Amino acid sequence: MDVYATLISTACFIILSILLLIFLMAIVSRKSFKHVITEILFELRYNIMGTLSVLDDWVLREKEISKELLMSTGKIALITGGTRGIGAQVVKKLLERDLHVIIGCRNVKSGQELCETYRAMGIKTGSVDVYQVDLNSLSSVRSFAKNIKEKYSKINILINNAGIMFGPHKLTEDGYESQFATNYLGHFLLTHLLLPEVIRAGDDDRRYSRIINVSSCAHKIGEINFDDINAKKLYIPSQAYAQSKLAQILFSNYLNTLMKDSNKRVGVYSVHPGVVDTDLFKEWYLDHLMSRYIRRLFFKSPEAGSISIIYACFSHKLEVGTGTYISNSQITPMSVSAYSTALQRRLFEFTMNELNIKEFGKE
Repeated sequence: MDVYATLISTACFIILSILLLIFLMAIVSRKSFKHVITEILFELRYNIMGTLSVLDDWVLREKEISKELLMSTGKIALITGGTRGIGAQVVKKLLERDLHVIIGCRNVKSGQELCETYRAMGIKTGSVDVYQVDLNSLSSVRSFAKNIKEKYSKINILINNAGIMFGPHKLTEDGYESQFATNYLGHFLLTHLLLPEVIRAGDDDRRYSRIINVSSCAHKIGEINFDDINAKKLYIPSQAYAQSKLAQILFSNYLNTLMKDSNKRVGVYSVHPGVVDTDLFKEWYLDHLMSRYIRRLFFKSPEAGSISIIYACFSHKLEVGTGTYISNSQITPMSVSAYSTALQRRLFEFTMNELNIKEFGKE
């Protein structure tokens, strides 16, 4: 109980500090009063939700899951953003399970150095290919997918992991808000382009191939603003992040339904890895108030954050549990809006139109 009391007291202090900081920053930046109030109210909701998620991580600590995992020698896994943070730990666990791992990242050298590090640590199983991709660029995603399709005929596990969080408002070369583009849109396009290879893996192995979208509890307060999808009128960093994470889950649910309706052996899952101490928090304004040591005290380590993703990749229990949201290696409820089939369809059709895709999974 002392731990919970300390955590709640710290959370209250953090929330009050956030409100004061936002208000002062708003004055300096000369935002409108409406913008200031909207941002304060959203940040209050956001940080309450984050605190509750941290509590969940403390209460529902990851259990030992090795006995629940399917054997994977000879399987092929592709992960985006696998060179640092949670992604790097996922790569390590994939290699330990003797998979061939394809890493899609912005810096190929970093990916190669990571693999050398794991070999030096004594991990001899598995193999790796590293390719360059920038999820912020649709042309880069298309080029990456083309390279993969030329070399690989099937992909057993597709892990859409790369992501960014917060930061100033910025539009990509394609004209999209950067968090929406990186976290959702780029992965939507990549999944579309590689779906034939994922389907083929399920058909060949007679087991479900898997698509894992690494999302966040932030989706629970997210909304899809179709009228201002790129937040040009009103930009709140955490709100844009929450929108991108809700979009991922809506896409996961809709795609899983498509796969079921067409009798494809493809399971689609959304995973919340927990509140994890990674470089994603470098753009968080509270990071100036909270030292790295305090984050380490309350947040999960990247290694702990990787466990739920690995669970989604291999647990035999999920062969019949597709289309689920996983947190702390358990199937847990999503937000009410995430279950809305009407919203799932609307976002899917909106995205198809934006990307000029006529039929998903077919070029």
